[in-house]
Amino acid sequence: MTSDIKITVELDDNRVPEKLFWSAQDGGVVQEESKAMMLSFWDSKVQETMRIDLWTKDMPVDEMKKFFHQSLVAMADTFQRATDDEKMADTMKDFCDYFAEKMELKKEE
Repeated sequence: MTSDIKITVELDDNRVPEKLFWSAQDGGVVQEESKAMMLSFWDSKVQETMRIDLWTKDMPVDEMKKFFHQSLVAMADTFQRATDDEKMADTMKDFCDYFAEKMELKKEE
């Protein structure tokens, strides 16, 4: 059995992303538009992370700050589930709170 996740990137003449779409039919997602994405893969052979970070040219900076904050919070949660290291996960969450404070995100939420 396989499950596919598809990412479509529409580029302008300078190859800058104008639109991002993603589909995951097993999750009921079909051509959902997005303004930004971060995708990471672990290469066990070379012990390195391979990444794809894309955002559209019309991604607002205030939304990018929220996107980063929410991604950091999700990474802290995933880290805790994957490693069962509650102490470090809490430290990561403290940084997320600090990040939100410095980006002045808390008063918007």
